[in-house]
Amino acid sequence: MDTDEGARAYSSPTLDADTSFLLARASAMASAVGNRAIADLGLKVRTYSVLAVAVEVAPSQRELAERLRLDPSQIVALVDELETRGLLERRQDPTDRRARIVAATPAGVTLFEQARARIEDAQRDLWAPHSAAEVEALRALLRRVAYADLP
Repeated sequence: MDTDEGARAYSSPTLDADTSFLLARASAMASAVGNRAIADLGLKVRTYSVLAVAVEVAPSQRELAERLRLDPSQIVALVDELETRGLLERRQDPTDRRARIVAATPAGVTLFEQARARIEDAQRDLWAPHSAAEVEALRALLRRVAYADLP
């Protein structure tokens, strides 16, 4: 079945014109694929995202919440979970004694690398029906939309 035919069979004209709905539905599909790919590593897309930022940036918890657009209380729970597993640690920020940096442990870096490879494979499969140019164009547009609120 052609992708456009399938879309017409399961949507409504109102939702077809609703960019927010389409983004949310595509996000749900991508999250489900990602969650399946890393489930046996004990991760979900959200914990993977926290781990990725901790590995690559080592932000404060506040910065982590801002980068991922999550409520700070959600970040605390996610960091607590990963810290309990020995994948992250909170360290004092050398530039601000009141702040704590979220950094990956060596075990966290290793797990992140395994998860990243699986996520990349899962995304390749998810986006396989589309050309590389289409996927890159979508990614570029989503970057502009996702980060439009940042200075």
